[in-house]
Amino acid sequence: MNQITYLSQFYLLNSLSEESLRLIDQLTSLSPFPKNTCIQTPETFSEGFYFIKQGKVRLYKVNRDGRQFTFDILGEGNVFGEVDLLSLGTREMYIEAIEDCLICKMSKAKFESYIIEHPQLMMKIMKIISDRMVSIIQAAENLALLPLQDRIISTLVRLADQFGTPNSSAFQQIDIPLSHQELAHFVGASREAVTVALRALVREELIQTGFKSISIHRDEILKRM
Repeated sequence: MNQITYLSQFYLLNSLSEESLRLIDQLTSLSPFPKNTCIQTPETFSEGFYFIKQGKVRLYKVNRDGRQFTFDILGEGNVFGEVDLLSLGTREMYIEAIEDCLICKMSKAKFESYIIEHPQLMMKIMKIISDRMVSIIQAAENLALLPLQDRIISTLVRLADQFGTPNSSAFQQIDIPLSHQELAHFVGASREAVTVALRALVREELIQTGFKSISIHRDEILKRM
């Protein structure tokens, strides 16, 4: 599939004309990032906007004790980055490829030049910022107020909404590798505490677990919540 056709499938760009997509094609550079590669650290941040053409990335921070906290996982068609005029809040984050990735970058100068002539792109980015802020606020409230099991359930439902695989059973599998440690990064707890909580959720038949895989029983979870 050529780059123009792929760009047209981006959530951010799917309403743009073919002529606009051709221009964006000329303005972006494409870079591969193998799985487990660190795409950005707070020290290596550079201004620009990044479009995920293929793969998934994890956005996280690290506290003084070395504990990681995962803010989000972004899949194909999503965007991250920051310029003077606009920020998606990723300047101070670590960004890691959790699958083999292809990332399109538009530099600060090219991005600012483009949005002057194509204001509809700015409107879509503002919508993404709004959605992401709601998600961050909800995550912060969950960390502050909810018991660990409920924080885990809330996180799993959100991931299922993003990456759930439809199937004929009552359980919906989350289509990303998800170890106990990786889930612990989402909910701000130790791996050991998450393991105990997951076993309890399995006994209650709210989830099923396998090797780096988790499926949720959405109907039963909705009854509980």
